[in-house]
Amino acid sequence: MLIPTLKKNDKQARLLIILVSVIVFAAVVFLSRFTLEVDLGFDVHVFALANAGINSLVTILLILALWAVKGKNYELHKKLMLGAMVLSVLFLVSYIAHHLFAGETKYGGEGVLRNIYYFILFTHIPLAAIILPFILFTAYRGLTGEYANHKKLARYTWPLWLYVSVTGVMVYLFISPYYV
Repeated sequence: MLIPTLKKNDKQARLLIILVSVIVFAAVVFLSRFTLEVDLGFDVHVFALANAGINSLVTILLILALWAVKGKNYELHKKLMLGAMVLSVLFLVSYIAHHLFAGETKYGGEGVLRNIYYFILFTHIPLAAIILPFILFTAYRGLTGEYANHKKLARYTWPLWLYVSVTGVMVYLFISPYYV
């Protein structure tokens, strides 16, 4: 096992994780209500493409991190998971930028594809909204050396995070033909 990176302080960590999670959620909800009419000199949907690329990389890192931990390569697992977290922060910035500058895009598909799209979207959104504190608590348990608790949380956090990252790419693939 690894030497703990952080000193355990559950009270402070809990407060910080909840505060960050609430602020991020509130920022996404608040900023999604606005569209900035600014000519950036490039197609603002490049942010959506970046989001899909970042989500694809997060998916790859999550899978590699699972492989690393199954192979008991805990140092590699840690690096991959921290990389996935950094990429997720970049995703969040790009996501907010896209919605600020591009606004909403309506899905124009019909039939069974429309039903599939909305099923994916309506499962992706709530899971994306609630996954952050789970990711942060799971990381905290791992970084403080509480590996049994980390593993218990990761059994739920990892597949949900993977689902959110994969469905994020799928949402992009479904909606991108309707960007104008």
